[in-house]
Amino acid sequence: MWKKFQKSKIQYLDYWLLIPYIVLCAFGALMVYSASSDLMSIRGMQPDAYFTKQLVFIVLGFVLMMFTYFLKLTVLRNRFILFGATFIIFLGLLFLLGFGRTINGAAAWIPIGPLSIQPSEFAKLLIVLYLANMLAHKENDLTEGMVDNLKLFFKPVLLVAGIIFLVLIQPDLGGASILAAVMIVMFFGTGMSYWYGFSAITLVTGAVTLLSNVLRHVRISTKVTSYKLNRILAFLHPFKLENMGGSQLVNSYYAINNGRWFGLGLGNSIQKRGYLPEPYTDFILSITTEELGVIGTLVILGLLFVLLARIFYLGIHTDKMYYTLLCYGIGTIIFVQTLFNVGGLLGILPITGVTLPFISYGGSSMLVLAIALGIVLNISAQEKKAKTATTS
Repeated sequence: MWKKFQKSKIQYLDYWLLIPYIVLCAFGALMVYSASSDLMSIRGMQPDAYFTKQLVFIVLGFVLMMFTYFLKLTVLRNRFILFGATFIIFLGLLFLLGFGRTINGAAAWIPIGPLSIQPSEFAKLLIVLYLANMLAHKENDLTEGMVDNLKLFFKPVLLVAGIIFLVLIQPDLGGASILAAVMIVMFFGTGMSYWYGFSAITLVTGAVTLLSNVLRHVRISTKVTSYKLNRILAFLHPFKLENMGGSQLVNSYYAINNGRWFGLGLGNSIQKRGYLPEPYTDFILSITTEELGVIGTLVILGLLFVLLARIFYLGIHTDKMYYTLLCYGIGTIIFVQTLFNVGGLLGILPITGVTLPFISYGGSSMLVLAIALGIVLNISAQEKKAKTATTS
């Protein structure tokens, strides 16, 4: 019975999602090896150490994606599963406050043997599942009054705000921003007035712009000790503060400039050889541009665009609010991560340590995104099956 079900569902696989995912993972594994092998050799380690781990993450992620694809989506709405997942995530985030492994100024990792788990990555998927279930149940209770809607959403906002706060104090500004963006998009995906969304976005954008302009005119001090403040000031004045954190952005500029349109060739990056720290994570797209050129980078961004376009298309065209919100939430995670990563290496946004989806090295991110994509594949299959049933 189960094998028959598997065979029947395979025919509904969405290749607009599956093929970009596979190609992106292949690109990612290739670039992780290229960006890390020299550093590993210098450190006296196996040149393919990170490449091997990334392959393991990709294979495991693919297995989890297919498992989620064949899973009944009603399982994800089970209150005991959601409660258990919420409890574990909160426990993990609280654990980080006292025992988290600190990397680049943020205590965001829990070491488990040779690996490290990042609870904030799993928190992204939890928030999507929790809000999609909660908001879909309240769909018929929405009104035109903003006050009434705010009362309706008070409990979901309170729980999500608690998770965002725990991520923010790690401190992980990038992760907290992604979680906040997911929450906002999913709330307005329920059909709330776009005027509220426009007002909120305008207010936040205005505040950030004002703060940036103020900081640009602040007298630069070399005695600043705050890691996060250093990163913000380095973003505003990278060349003046090259020795205080600005070197990352400066070397990212050099890498992009070196690559030009067609790149120096695979493996020929200069900046990965000790100039850009951990080039296989946050700045892997800078190394990609240096080796494969702007053309190679545009191919990667184009594949991400196809993936995002398909996810949001499914969200718009499904008749079920739960499916719509899942697609919007998952699409927002991928979009905002891409925006923050690309914006950071170009100097348009502050460097937040956000990885590039499916490309950067990282187990937690790869597994979470694979599971999320499995959910979207599942939704696509359900929609195709429903259409086939109505036309036959």
